[in-house]
Amino acid sequence: MSKYPISLMEFSDVLRKMDISDISVASIRQCQAVGQEIEGITGEPFVHLEMGIPGINLHDIGVKAQEKALEMGKAKTYPPIGGIKPLKQNASRFIKAFVDVDISPEGIIPTVGSMNATFNLVLECSQLDPRKDTILYLCPGFSAHGRQPDVLGIRNYTFDVYQYRGKKLREKLEQEFSTGRIAALLYSNPNNPAWICFTDEELRIIGEMATKYDVIVLEDMAYMCMDFRHDMSKPFEPPFQPTVAKYTDNYVIMISASKIFSYAGERIAIACISDKLYHRDYPELRRRYGLGSFGDNYMLTYCYVCSSGCSHSAQFAISAMFKAAADGTYDFVSELREYGRRAHRSKEIFEKHGFYLVYDKDIDQSIGDGFFYTMGHEGLDNNALLTMLMRCGINAIALNTTGSGLQGIRVCVSQMVEEEDFVRLDERLGLFEKLIKDEIC
Repeated sequence: MSKYPISLMEFSDVLRKMDISDISVASIRQCQAVGQEIEGITGEPFVHLEMGIPGINLHDIGVKAQEKALEMGKAKTYPPIGGIKPLKQNASRFIKAFVDVDISPEGIIPTVGSMNATFNLVLECSQLDPRKDTILYLCPGFSAHGRQPDVLGIRNYTFDVYQYRGKKLREKLEQEFSTGRIAALLYSNPNNPAWICFTDEELRIIGEMATKYDVIVLEDMAYMCMDFRHDMSKPFEPPFQPTVAKYTDNYVIMISASKIFSYAGERIAIACISDKLYHRDYPELRRRYGLGSFGDNYMLTYCYVCSSGCSHSAQFAISAMFKAAADGTYDFVSELREYGRRAHRSKEIFEKHGFYLVYDKDIDQSIGDGFFYTMGHEGLDNNALLTMLMRCGINAIALNTTGSGLQGIRVCVSQMVEEEDFVRLDERLGLFEKLIKDEIC
């Protein structure tokens, strides 16, 4: 017989032990740790929906390239701060193949995951102009992104973009940008956690507003080509991954190997700076650091000080995967479609037990099936919902940690790998239903 649900007293004791006063404001890693603690108490595994750990086997293309680099002795030498030449060239070609944008190899800078890329970009953008002191986030979004400016002591602001889709976005951005304080705008596309995908019309609006008010757009493509309503698997053939880069020169794109190549453990990504922005001279940067160029400062000042580059051997791995994907010998998009299948099946299980999609529409379309989605339950706020789910052995994060003003949880399907994971989800949600009847109804 299952030891779930645990009592509210037991759950509260775990939170107290971990110095968490409210589970709905806990970070992803804190929720993960709470789940692990409860698993230790019950001896029974959780259903893990809280963290985006890749759930697809990695391809040996990257592994073999990295092994070869290690055998060549690359581990003993510092990597070039701007990245090895093959990576910069192959990444530039990969971007052309799947995004249909031209970025010179010079502007491709490897980073210690996209988190490291955005951390340095947020800091640099906040120092370009003393009058521009604010980073604007289009939420809901990746919760750790919102923590970065707080750690750095940089003013930041968010709004829920779901309320401003389509043409409404222009008026909202006009309102925010016209203050003159916005240095940069950050979002993910597809969106983590809502899985909404910006249209070309919306990206054009973002691009035009960024140019008008001289705002730098930081576009996180962690889940590029994963809007499975469109087949973006063929290199150099439309449809391509939508991007703001079509509509402004004020952009940096972040592409991580973690999700698209299941290479999360090596913490490797690239920041892709537009040619025009890379060479733009900023007097304030020159005054501070003796360098004026945005791109040179990003590489030689911010990345250097923060991490002194990233793994030498991992650069060979991601370079090989970029090359194989652009050559058409590695169909990474088709492999990623498995996440869509997992999302579709798990959504049905949630809905069977009385849940509803919180972010359910992509303007006039239904939200696609992908890496994330959002679920709510009538009558339960973020704290109550997540508390009851975790007591029943289901882990997730609350939507308020993503900058959302709505009630619910983010669901990540990456760890729903085996048939037993779906059976367990169904069983635990059955316990959840019973717990509601016993304690609330």
